[in-house]
Amino acid sequence: MESNMDDRELHAIEQELHIEILPGTEIMADIGSHHFVKGAGSQKVLVPQPSDDPHDPLNWSPFWKTCAITASSFATFTQGFGPLALAPMFPYYIEEFHCSLAQAIAFTGVAILILGFSNFIWVPISTSFGRRPTYIFSQLINIASAIWRARAQTYGSFMGACILNGIGAGPAETVQPAVIADIFFLHDRGTWNTLYWVAYMGSLMLGPIVAGAMSSTVGWRQFWWLFVGMLVLSLLMVVFMFPETKYHREYHENHLSKPEASSSSPDQTNLKGGVGAMTVEMVDLDKTQTNNDLQPTPTAARDPYLGRGKPSKAQWGLYQLSPRPLHDLAISFWIPWKMLAFPIVEFASFVIGWSCSSFLTLNLTQSQVFGAPPYNFKPGAVGFLNFAVLIGAFIGLATAGPLSDWVSARATRKNNGIREPEMRLPAMIPYVIIMMIGNFVVAFGYEQQWDWKAIVFIGYTAAGIQVAALPAIVTTYAIDSYKPVAGSLMVSATINKNVWGYIFSVFITPWIEKSGYVPPIMTNMSLVTIWCLFGVVFWKFGKTCRRWSKNSSVHRM
Repeated sequence: MESNMDDRELHAIEQELHIEILPGTEIMADIGSHHFVKGAGSQKVLVPQPSDDPHDPLNWSPFWKTCAITASSFATFTQGFGPLALAPMFPYYIEEFHCSLAQAIAFTGVAILILGFSNFIWVPISTSFGRRPTYIFSQLINIASAIWRARAQTYGSFMGACILNGIGAGPAETVQPAVIADIFFLHDRGTWNTLYWVAYMGSLMLGPIVAGAMSSTVGWRQFWWLFVGMLVLSLLMVVFMFPETKYHREYHENHLSKPEASSSSPDQTNLKGGVGAMTVEMVDLDKTQTNNDLQPTPTAARDPYLGRGKPSKAQWGLYQLSPRPLHDLAISFWIPWKMLAFPIVEFASFVIGWSCSSFLTLNLTQSQVFGAPPYNFKPGAVGFLNFAVLIGAFIGLATAGPLSDWVSARATRKNNGIREPEMRLPAMIPYVIIMMIGNFVVAFGYEQQWDWKAIVFIGYTAAGIQVAALPAIVTTYAIDSYKPVAGSLMVSATINKNVWGYIFSVFITPWIEKSGYVPPIMTNMSLVTIWCLFGVVFWKFGKTCRRWSKNSSVHRM
């Protein structure tokens, strides 16, 4: 768990409540003789427990947290803005570079594939040198790739720029979830992870809108010069608004306040563990909830900087080395592959990958569907169709995070203040239904040439809702289970998502030409549904999976 407690305290709480505390299990209320730091004006226990260091990112004031998450979100947005912006511009690229539709689609597919594997570079850098240098150097690469795209004269040159963009855009899929875990407490992460997915997927939706409008009015090259300006602005925001958030958290004795144990009490047990022994008062579970005699140390006394901290001068440096940078670099290359052996990570990876591919389907097919009879939309109009997906994403943002946090909090109260990561999984149910409806409408609407308003208003909006919600919920679940390796976990998910995205981009056009729109879209929908149904299995047996990996080294990183 993340509460910064040593083995003796965990064992004491397990004895009091007669439960097993595994990595990912969190204590969200005072338990018997154990009292925790709570939020200002709230009875919510803060997980992880913040230190008494004013420079601890968990202690930062709302102003500095807002600055950091704003700069991080805009970096995510700009890095995702370019790779999938090409869809409405395919006709111009076909004319400019004398290529086929499949070759133009390859610009997107190759960038997606490279983007996924580039995180084998960026996550080790983020782990060993910090989030700040990762954003700075990746944005410099993206600026170079955008300038290259704007000036490319041949198919091969433009493809080279796409590859470079894929390398530079990697942090969009891995770094912000780690930043969220660095600066926000557990009970808020559902909302912030949904914001992350909306920032990232929103960039993929807005890119085609802007690209379509600009390419049909001022030319496709001007779009890439606009992109250069956006990247430069993001780089400046990172430099001046984003201090380093990675923080080496140590256990502090004053995180907990325990009453002195009386040697004459008959209900005491001497627990051995760690260094020396600790006497813990054994409290009946019923009394745990109603004991009014406990005198917890006020939160302000244990963490006087909570909500009032600020970054140190060192956190504004170009980089901050981890205690063992070379070791961390080597481990970071290996951990993403190791994480693929963890069932929870596999579950999250498959839900993320196929949920995102439902959106990718729209991106890769909208030009060939709506640019042809009976619609005959121009590239600018095709781009504007993505507004429906964007609106859906905002609906997902407004509902998925708060819903998953509420579902989890409600289950926690029923479980006597003990939160398990699996408690948020039931929040997936409405979004799985929305995903299925959206795919049905798009597949049969495309095939039978329905009125475009039905396809866009229902199908595209549903795609936006589910792609903001389902990945956010399962990402939060996986990170809650394996928080120390949040970045590596996202690499594992990204590899799965982007490899499937590349394969889908290669085969979807000939598949549609041979069989129509229904088979590929409904096949993808069926796969999303199958992976999401595994949520029932993990809701029931997820804790067993965490028990299998409780002694893994990933929990000590």
